[in-house]
Amino acid sequence: MTTRPTSGAVPPPVVTRAGQPLPGTPPYDVTVIGAGVVGTALARALARHPLRTALVEATDDIANGTSKANTAILHTGFDAHPGTLEARLVREGQRLLSRYAAETGIPVERVGALLVAWDREQLDALPGLLAKARRNGYHAARLLDAEETAAREPHLGPGALGSLEIPDESVICPWTTPLAYATQAVRAGVHLHLDCPVQGLAYTGGLHTVTTARGTLRSRLLINAAGLHADSVDRLLGIDTFTVRPRRGQLIVFDKLARDLVRHILLPVPTAAGKGVLVAPTVFGNVLLGPTAEDLDDKEATESTAEGLALLREQGRRVLPRLLDEEVTAVYAGLRAATGREDYRITAHPDRGLITVGGIRSTGLTASMAIAEHVLSLLPGAGIDPGEPAELAPLTLPNLGEAAVRPHLDADLIARDPAYGTLVCHCERVTAGEIRDAFASTLPPRTAEGLARRTRAGNGRCQGFHCGAALRARVEEARP
Repeated sequence: MTTRPTSGAVPPPVVTRAGQPLPGTPPYDVTVIGAGVVGTALARALARHPLRTALVEATDDIANGTSKANTAILHTGFDAHPGTLEARLVREGQRLLSRYAAETGIPVERVGALLVAWDREQLDALPGLLAKARRNGYHAARLLDAEETAAREPHLGPGALGSLEIPDESVICPWTTPLAYATQAVRAGVHLHLDCPVQGLAYTGGLHTVTTARGTLRSRLLINAAGLHADSVDRLLGIDTFTVRPRRGQLIVFDKLARDLVRHILLPVPTAAGKGVLVAPTVFGNVLLGPTAEDLDDKEATESTAEGLALLREQGRRVLPRLLDEEVTAVYAGLRAATGREDYRITAHPDRGLITVGGIRSTGLTASMAIAEHVLSLLPGAGIDPGEPAELAPLTLPNLGEAAVRPHLDADLIARDPAYGTLVCHCERVTAGEIRDAFASTLPPRTAEGLARRTRAGNGRCQGFHCGAALRARVEEARP
């Protein structure tokens, strides 16, 4: 077992990218494939143990796939299928991530949710959903009649017959969460290898040889957290237990002036295709409408379509009619790793030196920390003694939430450093000091998109029309 240094010295962060060689011997104890929100949570959990760990990501940044394009909701798990692994891990993950967010500066707003019934069939389904919530261990839900529903959400469309209130549903920053996980992991000694798609796997003599686009590495155990490509990674080791069929979710982001129209996350009665189209505030001050649920065969089909956006507008008009009169800031689409089963597919394959973490769909953000703890419990059965855990050094990241005191409003901070009073992105009020800090961080951005996820720069009303060229120039200047 490789152990961490006992001198108390913190090893320098190891982050490799395209053009940089992979480290040679000794082999890793554990290698995590996929640096989305689940993969980074796994890396952080492993970093607490005396293990030599690698995190391998195919793209040039963490959380660059499904994790960057979701509805950003911290779920209670009230509507999960009772008794499933997902139900348990969402419930535990909500508690763990809520506490972690408060410690690290990840913005969370507990706005609550209303599951709104628009016809008699939906209204009749609400008591069953209330009972389901209670079976899932959530007891704060309650039924509201039409009058109380309208009082809670005065801008609802006409015809709402009642609702189920879920007071603990929250909205969260989907970008800061994996960034916090990965930063702590790398600072604690996990090696992060970006631009490193896995091309081949061979397992002989209790050791994996992992062939990537940038060379090979060796590892005693692999954890497959490759999201949309988890089935492909499994098949490289001869395991064929599920197929990922991507489910596209298109969303519309409305301008911050729409924020006063909605007080809660407004949910439809769920169907077999998913949780359906919702209206939700965001921690950045916008309003989301979506997602669609389109089963596809193409794992790269993240484009928006005229048909999908028209469907969202049609359904959104019934829920919140005035929302459709507001300005649209952006549209985007994400792909969920649907596998044909309404539960996670987390399985240890000790004979292959592998733990598969597949089928993690829209609840993966909420459950991420609990998924990591569950996978750690599988290590001994897979032949890895994790050793005694240690506490990680505390971490605080910039709070990107609209409810926080942003640097451009902090007079004392600006007095100490005028860069925090110099706006670069006027729409999102992002300052030169924040951009400088992002480039000086443990995991600096390599693209304008990565900078946007770390600072909000370019994500506002003009979508970078005013500041985009300056932001791209700063990215180019920061590259070695």
